[in-house]
Amino acid sequence: MLSKRGICSRTEAARWVIAGRVSLDGRVVRDPERPTPLDVTGLAVDGRSLAVATPVHLMLNKPRGLVSTTLDEHGRDTVYRCFDGAGLGWIAPVGRLDKASEGLLLFSNDPQWAARITDPASGPDKTYHVQVDAIPDAGTLRALVAGADDAGERLRAKTASLLRSGERNAWLEVVLEEGRNRQIRRLLAAFDLDVLRLVRVAIGPLALGELPKGEWRMLTAEEAASLS
Repeated sequence: MLSKRGICSRTEAARWVIAGRVSLDGRVVRDPERPTPLDVTGLAVDGRSLAVATPVHLMLNKPRGLVSTTLDEHGRDTVYRCFDGAGLGWIAPVGRLDKASEGLLLFSNDPQWAARITDPASGPDKTYHVQVDAIPDAGTLRALVAGADDAGERLRAKTASLLRSGERNAWLEVVLEEGRNRQIRRLLAAFDLDVLRLVRVAIGPLALGELPKGEWRMLTAEEAASLS
């Protein structure tokens, strides 16, 4: 999509495409969701060639209560509030964290890089710290790895371990090999565990670290390469 090249907003770019103002190698493009690699040549608007965008790869410590979309039909705050005034151009979340979840969320203007990270077969593991409303025993932790069926899907953790516990609740570390919609919440619910907090703390070798909540930073070239 044209806006992946960082020259305008996603909405404006879609309007240009639908209006027939965008061409690729001399042919008009009318699908606003068509992926456009960053290094593509021959892309033009109203006959004028566009420069290649610089790849952007960054990480955000997503606060709880924000949705991971550009615009929300219900008027809720989105993660893009965290980038106000940054002048980043078009960027998109690499994967998702639901409104009630927090922690490490990647963004990029490079759809090919993002696709490698979100590929369920070859993408990096995701590590979460999860507070639950009970203290699971060793058998329950083994059962989380064995998995459970929910709505026709087999849900399982790659690993599940107890981090610490109090009198009534505990923190678990859960590692996933793939990401399904609300996978951890659904998996834990299958074993009568309710999630109180859910924080993604790492994607592959990239850790959230000490990045403050609501803040973001660019990835180094080495960090970006390590994820894909």
